[in-house]
Amino acid sequence: MQPKPNARLSAQAMAFVLAGGRGSRLKELTDRRAKPAVYFGGKTRIIDFALSNALNSGIRKMAIATQYKAHSLIRHVQRGWGFLRAERNEYMDILPASQRMDEINWYRGTADAVAQNIDIIDSYGIKYVVVLAGDHIYKMDYEIMLQQHAATGADVTIGCLTVPKAEASAFGVMHVDANMRITSFLEKPKDPPTIPGDPANSLASMGIYVFDWVFLRDLLVRDMEDPNSQHDFGMDLIPAVVAGGKAMAHKFSDSCVTSGRETEPYWRDVGTIDAFWQANIDLTAFEPKLDIYDNAWPIWTYAEIVPPARFIHNEAGRRGTAISSLVSGDCIVSGSEVRNSLLFTGVRTHSFSSLDYSVVLPYVTVNRHANLKNCVIDRGVVIPEGLMVGYDPQEDAKWFRRSEGGIVLITQDMLDARAAKLG
Repeated sequence: MQPKPNARLSAQAMAFVLAGGRGSRLKELTDRRAKPAVYFGGKTRIIDFALSNALNSGIRKMAIATQYKAHSLIRHVQRGWGFLRAERNEYMDILPASQRMDEINWYRGTADAVAQNIDIIDSYGIKYVVVLAGDHIYKMDYEIMLQQHAATGADVTIGCLTVPKAEASAFGVMHVDANMRITSFLEKPKDPPTIPGDPANSLASMGIYVFDWVFLRDLLVRDMEDPNSQHDFGMDLIPAVVAGGKAMAHKFSDSCVTSGRETEPYWRDVGTIDAFWQANIDLTAFEPKLDIYDNAWPIWTYAEIVPPARFIHNEAGRRGTAISSLVSGDCIVSGSEVRNSLLFTGVRTHSFSSLDYSVVLPYVTVNRHANLKNCVIDRGVVIPEGLMVGYDPQEDAKWFRRSEGGIVLITQDMLDARAAKLG
């Protein structure tokens, strides 16, 4: 039975967010928090984008599977997403890996994270499951993808990015026919297949899957009993459906949400220091590639109660200014210059210091005469007076984490080690 044209399928769906990954390529930024809990965009966390997409799409039942260093993530979700109410048939369940099926196994893979919670999903009484990664930056209306899934009668519908063929070797690539049915799935192929009628581009998996719950439930039960399975969507379940069922591709460009200011669909995996820095700095552009000021599609988060930002001192060489920058609440820019940078909540910059192209996480203090360029500064760091970073690559690499792209990550542990060495 096909859905009515005006029926919102999101009311019959749940979002299952996979948020257990460490994100080791972010290095010390994930020493104390999982990748989905990493700060992004001035006041949000990375996971807020997937959750906000679900909420804005009309999905009111959500579950988040956590595993690695989950406390920061769990606390954020409890504080920022507690407005969903069970009495309105709305749910936000946090599902830590807790050996629910036996006393041996934690979550063994992405599919196993869902399988170990089958009984909880059954209790929701839903028809569709939207499986999401909790660690990407994008705006997407999942309702459009759900409508395509139902209309085509697919066993699984997979969200896909259009990427240049030359870049597609870094992704899992879909080979599709003229009707967008997936005929094969290739993991990081040397010669990626292209889109029919578009020889310059390929379709890469976003790790977003829509299933009918009855179908997925059966698939998961069989996968759990397979001793040769890695219990992973990308490695096991999706290839099995492509080979023996009906797998359809959904173009991100068909459901990407824009305010009219963006020039192209925006999706980023901020999984490296360079990518994390660039995506944050992108927001400071005159016309940002991602519009976070779109009130029609807000990015929901934990809204801390803090005072407004403040700029003080107005003397030559000691003027509190911020140019082409995002400055969050409770920041005090005191006699210092902030350019092309992003300051999270509670940052303090003191006289005669400067920040250029820097991403400064919450509650950092930048002391006098410090000059920082091309940096990512972790939460709560106290930058010592007179520190120069971003000007001498060899000196930077001696004390801090310097990425391949020349971005310098600064943590308090690094500064403490430096201070102990210098005496």
